[in-house]
Amino acid sequence: MLEARAVGEAGAMLASIPWLNRLPKGDGHPVLVFPGLTANDLSTKPLRGFLDRLGYATQGWGQGFNRGPRSGVLARCTADAMAMHEKHGRAVSLVGWSLGGLYAREVAKALPGQTRCVVTLGTPFAGDLKANNAWRAFQWLSGHSAPDASLVERLSAPPPVPTTSIYSRSDGIVSWRSSLNAPAALAENIEVPASHLGMAMNPLALYALADRLAQPEGAWRPFEARGLRRWFFRTGAAGR
Repeated sequence: MLEARAVGEAGAMLASIPWLNRLPKGDGHPVLVFPGLTANDLSTKPLRGFLDRLGYATQGWGQGFNRGPRSGVLARCTADAMAMHEKHGRAVSLVGWSLGGLYAREVAKALPGQTRCVVTLGTPFAGDLKANNAWRAFQWLSGHSAPDASLVERLSAPPPVPTTSIYSRSDGIVSWRSSLNAPAALAENIEVPASHLGMAMNPLALYALADRLAQPEGAWRPFEARGLRRWFFRTGAAGR
């Protein structure tokens, strides 16, 4: 029932545009954005528009509706990231919403030298993936059975680049525990009050995303929930 908040979050994003447009400007580096399960690039258009206004060079994934990992999908994602890197001559940031975050993480593992950072929004990559409410939909659409232990271990391993998981304990689709990075030098978790369906339009999630992308390349530091931030965000290696 809490997923009905997504409508309000969309409205809050529109109302917050003057404030969001004053967030730290980007340096023009490319950002590849991946949609969630059953979604396409239309679902990430508001997010990409927000990042475009901040000065980033964004691109959607261009593969239609995300129906889960199928033959050639990850290879196409990797090729697109490489093409963006070659076009702009800059490392690429990878942003993924829900299932799209798994692609972002795996592409970064394949192209660590071409990846600047990874930011996921409500992405399940750890623990018991079947604990998520979207699991049966994923099974039906993708044709995949329950993941074995070796696959879960591989998915939960963070990429060797700065990696941020933005998640919500009140996510009605994805179990928040499956969105937690284990303690690592370049991995972090940021908790925001958001729905799953509205996370990519939630002003607080967008604030955290903009903050992460605006960091100077090669000078990454963990997000700090201090001052006024501590009223809206929670951080920690285990999300506590």
